[in-house]
Amino acid sequence: MTKTMKTASPILIVGLVFLALATLSLGTGSMNIDPPALFSALLGTSDPGTSLIVWSIRLPRLVLAALAGASLALAGAVLQGITRNGLADPGILGLTAGAGLAVTGLIWLQSHGIAVEPHWRPAAAFAGAAFAALVTAVAAQRDGAIAPVRLLLAGIGMNALIGAATLVIAMGLDQQLYSAAVVWLSGSLSGAGWSASTTLAPWLAILALALAAQTRRLDLLSLDDETAAGRGLAVDRCRLRVAAIAVGLAGAGVAFSGGIGFVGLVAPHMARLMVGPKHAVALPLAALCGAAVTVAADLIGRTVFAPLELPAGIVASALGAPWFIWLMWNGKDKKG
Repeated sequence: MTKTMKTASPILIVGLVFLALATLSLGTGSMNIDPPALFSALLGTSDPGTSLIVWSIRLPRLVLAALAGASLALAGAVLQGITRNGLADPGILGLTAGAGLAVTGLIWLQSHGIAVEPHWRPAAAFAGAAFAALVTAVAAQRDGAIAPVRLLLAGIGMNALIGAATLVIAMGLDQQLYSAAVVWLSGSLSGAGWSASTTLAPWLAILALALAAQTRRLDLLSLDDETAAGRGLAVDRCRLRVAAIAVGLAGAGVAFSGGIGFVGLVAPHMARLMVGPKHAVALPLAALCGAAVTVAADLIGRTVFAPLELPAGIVASALGAPWFIWLMWNGKDKKG
């Protein structure tokens, strides 16, 4: 098997899995839609009721789940690369909590009559995630280096601190907004509309393109600093640049999907297991894995426990937590 085929096969397999999950997501719910009727609805040739369900309810939710999952997966892959820590994840390191705090703050402003346009959400989430990342990194440093265990402990502490602050702000909301904030923070995609996806998609596209230009540097950053510097890489400057991209990706994903945890941990590992550590190949596959995992989590949450609907964030955490424990148990705190 040629190198190209070895690379293309996993992407094709995961792509087919994603398409199968997408078909199930669009066709399954309170009213099941068989594949022929679903295809007709997508083409706009079915009855108005079916088209309304597909185009106005299920498809926007599916697209948002895929975009958010891809964003979080890319962020996780970058964080694992630049920290050389296989346990790094936007949620574990506090980025998700920081972004959630910022967006909850925007909701609080809205509750006090200050109009905030939806397109400000990613910017606010980026600021919150950047603050959390900075504090976590500073707290984890010792003698100029960031130890994996210290990074993990600093992230846990940051999550607890920001979680408490977020709860305090949320308690200042009226009952309706408080309920909405709690549901959003749990990673629910219920009620997702096209506006969220059309706002998130440009952010993801721009940041993904910026990341694509850094794949060779990411490969060098995955080595030790001395080796990377010896090959001509400005290590600190490059690490800061790609970290900013990761923070932006995490913030954008959280801004519209809420706290969907462990996607950024699991998806990069899945990708590297299939295609190896080279970021030029692993990053696109990680994004596809992240999209598939998030769509699967949302599908499970709204169908398996029907009529009760569990947020995708809760299902993703239930699926991802055992993986996290396994990584810790096997001592895989190094990337790959």
